Amino acid sequence: MGSERIRLGIDVGGTNTDAVLMRGKTVLATTKSFTTGDVRDGVIAAVRDLLAVYDGAPSDIEAVMIGTTQFVNAFVQRRDLSPVAAIRVGLPAGDGVPPFSGWPDDALAAVDGQYYLAGGGAFFSGQDYAPLDEDAVAAAASDAAAKGISAFAISATFAPIRPDLEIRAAAVVRAAVPDARITLSAEVGGIGIIDRENAAIVNASLAALATRVVGSLRRAFADLGITAPLFISQNDGTLISTGMAERLPILTCSAGPTNSIRGAAFLSGLDDAIVADIGGTTSDIGFLRGGFPRETTSPNTIGGVRTNFRMPDVLSIGVGGGSVVLDTPGGVTVGPRSVGYRLPREGRVFGGETLTATDIAVCAGRTGIGDASRVAGVPAALVESALDSIHQQIEDAIDQIKVSSAPQPLILVGGGNILVSRPIRGASQVLRPPHAEVANAVGAAIALVSGRVDKLYDFAALGRAAALEQARKDAIAQAVAGGAEAGKVEVVDLLELPMTHMKSGSVQVKVRAVGPLAALA
Repeated sequence: MGSERIRLGIDVGGTNTDAVLMRGKTVLATTKSFTTGDVRDGVIAAVRDLLAVYDGAPSDIEAVMIGTTQFVNAFVQRRDLSPVAAIRVGLPAGDGVPPFSGWPDDALAAVDGQYYLAGGGAFFSGQDYAPLDEDAVAAAASDAAAKGISAFAISATFAPIRPDLEIRAAAVVRAAVPDARITLSAEVGGIGIIDRENAAIVNASLAALATRVVGSLRRAFADLGITAPLFISQNDGTLISTGMAERLPILTCSAGPTNSIRGAAFLSGLDDAIVADIGGTTSDIGFLRGGFPRETTSPNTIGGVRTNFRMPDVLSIGVGGGSVVLDTPGGVTVGPRSVGYRLPREGRVFGGETLTATDIAVCAGRTGIGDASRVAGVPAALVESALDSIHQQIEDAIDQIKVSSAPQPLILVGGGNILVSRPIRGASQVLRPPHAEVANAVGAAIALVSGRVDKLYDFAALGRAAALEQARKDAIAQAVAGGAEAGKVEVVDLLELPMTHMKSGSVQVKVRAVGPLAALA
């Protein structure tokens, strides 16, 4: 039976690499280690530890699911980014706000910020208002290539309705620059052109890094003798192929907290709750709805750049196991500065000199890790003040993420969940499920495959029922194409947003369908 196949889930975070082996709903083995500079080395070490605990062979593993924050961290930290040429197809309209508008200066410098405008475009109805100016697109591609740029982001007005405009422009670019890495905005964002274009540019800047990271992961599993299919977790808690992750790394940017939320649902048995994933550097507070993370409905920012691609509604605060505790004249503070992966060297209970939140947890008797004698002299008043700060920050974050004043269950996961030692205001109950410390890896291991539709439909012309049925079929087909088992895909979300500012009966329809991996059938 498919449910009895062994799955390997891994989450590569900024501080820790967590891994889990599962058979059906049973957790067979878990491991948590510090993330290494080379992703490949950390993954190999984690998997070898797992197999030693499980006492099994690599050939027992029949599917591998990985979540990673490598890409979003790279953009936020402005490292390993490729220079990008943004080509917008929109003239004579679509030039009011140029590409890269509103970008932080350091982000603009990191991607070189070259842009070009070309003729062509369509109205919201899908009707052309100008033909594609292929000569202008070719000239832009040649000029960018002469400047040493090979990453391109192509956007067009209402591209989600008329993706053919971007596809044709991409063909022109590829003819001029055969080795070009091209991102089409219709593949990554929603209707609004500025935010969608920004998402395409961010993605294009990560394309070369994605090829290196995914290639490194493939080599890691080849070295381990694991031949099972490899999938990458994306922002909505479902899976994509490694090929798609290489092409669209932006879809994985929030996979870490999403996996934790999905893992919390699985481990606790709850479908609706608040989830606090407390790691080494930050705490991510999210909301579980129907077993999946609640998604944000507003534009989101990555590294100061506004985008509109799908993201979970998660609030991150600077409280984690490695958070630095300072006793200042103004009071005791915890975070946001953190020792991160250096905790085993710099935390006091481990022989270091820095007082951290983990040290406070040891003082409070919440955990027995390290050498408690090294923090025996910490004043009780300082410990209480630090605990006050930790709990206050978490309570404030929960208050911001909630949409109702009614108390909700709170699920604590992540290695830093030991920091919470008191009742939490706004929580009806606090749960720490088994294996909470590796909930993110569990979330990766149980992930499904999804398909999505986000388009404008003319209800007046098509009829509401026919339009919605077509959207459902398209989402299901996308899920099957992505690796889901045909016949077992279900629609889990359907949202209709009437475009009341338009004269026609246009309605934006968003559909999400999910299903189990065919590889495990």
